[in-house]
Amino acid sequence: MTNSEKTISASDTIPLFQRPIIKWSLIFAGTVFVGIGILGIFLPLLPTTVFFLLAAWCYARSSKFFYKKLMDNKITSRYIKNYKDGRGTTLNSKIISIILLWGSIFYTSVYYTTSVYLQLLLLIIALSVTIHILAIPTANKED
Repeated sequence: MTNSEKTISASDTIPLFQRPIIKWSLIFAGTVFVGIGILGIFLPLLPTTVFFLLAAWCYARSSKFFYKKLMDNKITSRYIKNYKDGRGTTLNSKIISIILLWGSIFYTSVYYTTSVYLQLLLLIIALSVTIHILAIPTANKED
């Protein structure tokens, strides 16, 4: 382990970054993801679980405090624990995630890339992520 990382006590395997720029960037990103995830609870076209998982990832690597708050919250922890416990994510989250994935890949391929190789790489990534999303168990909304 390098001097810029320290292990958090939750699992002893997740590195906690100590460099301020990385730490604060991850905290900021995690907070943005929590905000988008909360919006996803109320907006039917916006996925929730994906953003809470991203926030958990960011917080787990930057702040014990924020990670604990996220995992102890009765609303946000439900989504994360369903995924971690193998109960999966809701069908709505899967559908919206796949639509956003393919929409962004299509947009990027059409407007920002001219290389056929890069477009092929984006297609392979999108297919791989789609397969992963479809392989995740589908949870009930009540879970």
